[in-house]
Amino acid sequence: MDLLALADFTLVARHGGFSKAARAARRPKATLSRRVAELEAALDLRLFERGRGDLKLTEEGRTLFERAGALLSELEETATAIASGGERVRGRLRISVPLLFGQVAMGRLAAEFVRQHPEVRLEVTTDDRAVDMIEEGYDLVIRVDPAVDETLVGRPFLHDRLAVVAVPGVLPPTDAAVPVVVRGDDATTIWSVSAADGLTEVRVEPVMRLSSMVMIRDAVRAGGGAARLPMSLVGRDIADGRLAHWGDVAGSDISLWALYASRRLLNARVAALLAFLRRSFPAGTPEELAAYIEG
Repeated sequence: MDLLALADFTLVARHGGFSKAARAARRPKATLSRRVAELEAALDLRLFERGRGDLKLTEEGRTLFERAGALLSELEETATAIASGGERVRGRLRISVPLLFGQVAMGRLAAEFVRQHPEVRLEVTTDDRAVDMIEEGYDLVIRVDPAVDETLVGRPFLHDRLAVVAVPGVLPPTDAAVPVVVRGDDATTIWSVSAADGLTEVRVEPVMRLSSMVMIRDAVRAGGGAARLPMSLVGRDIADGRLAHWGDVAGSDISLWALYASRRLLNARVAALLAFLRRSFPAGTPEELAAYIEG
């Protein structure tokens, strides 16, 4: 496969059209169009649905974009790491991470990273909003299932899913709503729970509304009700019998992405952090993160 054509395809997909991609890359629109057409011919697949005024990825195109984007990002990271292999990683590195990941894992990760790169001055902030990394001066952001953003590139490094848990001995009633602990203003009244025996619809009634997943987990451990929590946060509790696993929330697979600005050259500090995250979570599974949290 032609990697240059693949790179042009991801460029067009990220910007949502040939014209925008051509302006961003300062390259002829006709060249990008030709390269994408050549890639479609080589794969014998249609990657874009071409309408009158817009350009949309096909299902095959979306799958290729997700995987190719991650692959090309990793190639760029590897090339930068090799190119900077002779120089020491140093300087200020500012990142933003989601609140839960910051609470359960980032402190230890930060210490381990700085121990490996003692000349880096690492600054980490926690925020669940989609920060503007360029305007706010971040070198890298970690986000949960981010929306497509033409200014950012990156790839997922961890995967998780939501599990429905409660203290052992508590079973979902068949004729009444289940008392549950939820986050914020969650107004869901029916939970779709996928277990070994199939999909079950569970009627729920919030009895507590808490602002963080860690508080919710602690409330569930204390018998406050059932809850939907990341498997990485409750996997050890389930394994040790402290919590009962009713099943997973249907369609709740989530990914943590490490993203950096596409308009900047990847610097050695960001490349080093990306490589460090890959080494820390080589499998990228919820169980791996759970073991790290408990370790």
